[in-house]
Order: sequence, then structure tokens, then C-alpha cells
Amino acid sequence: MTDDARPFASEQTSVGTQTLITGVAPITLAQRLALRANAPLVPRRAQRPPDHGLFDTAARDQIEMFR
Repeated sequence: MTDDARPFASEQTSVGTQTLITGVAPITLAQRLALRANAPLVPRRAQRPPDHGLFDTAARDQIEMFR
């Protein structure tokens, strides 16, 4: 058998058989946490629009103050 035709190594885990590929390392917990820490923040629920103060676009329609 040549090196190209040799099957990959494998190991048994709790979720089934896992294939081990030479040169590929598993993702560590530190790498997973770093990925989550660097991800942009997103709200957990839908947010109301900022329609007050500086962001109040409806206030521009109130022209009776200037008549």
C-alpha cells in the first residue's frame, strides 16, 4: 500500500467514530471562547426603535411651533 491509499486513523467517542486527519488539530475550549468573545453583540429580543430625542424622525413633522 502506498501512503496515499492508506486509510485515516479513527477513534471511538461518545458520539460515534471520529476520523483523525494528520495535521488537523481539534478546536479547543479556549478557541471557542475567544470566537464567542470577539463576536458582535446582538440583542436577545427584538428592540423598539429609537424614536425619541435625537433619533425622533416624527418630531420633524411638527411644524405648528413655527407658524
